[in-house]
Amino acid sequence: MYRTNTCGELNISHVGNQVVLSGWVQRTRDLGGLTFVDLRDRYGITQLFFNMETNSVLCNQARELGREYVIQAEGIVAERSAKNPKIPTGEIEIDVTGLDILSRSKTPPFEIDDETKANEFLRLEYRYLDLAAPSFNAI
Repeated sequence: MYRTNTCGELNISHVGNQVVLSGWVQRTRDLGGLTFVDLRDRYGITQLFFNMETNSVLCNQARELGREYVIQAEGIVAERSAKNPKIPTGEIEIDVTGLDILSRSKTPPFEIDDETKANEFLRLEYRYLDLAAPSFNAI
């Protein structure tokens, strides 16, 4: 199964559900015992988390992910302890139990988001990447 849900549709009512998400790695954060990955698809962003104590192999695999890798993550929806009101999925996160790298990516020349700090010439040179920003996917 490619995915059960999109990255923008999960909320607090889905806590406890087993889900499969697919998308692009927006960013990763390594906090020692925990690794967080923001997974993006055309519908939104969902935070994934990996715990070194419960599954060190999976957590180490997550630490190797680069920006714009295409991945498929399976896990259980959990309520976030530190909620993020800035995004629709900010009340939940996915406790990942399985991870597949579908496609690796070279690090792009700028971050693909609406607040990119790349200069105009670089954005024009890589226009195909600039068009992947969330504001272009709102259509």
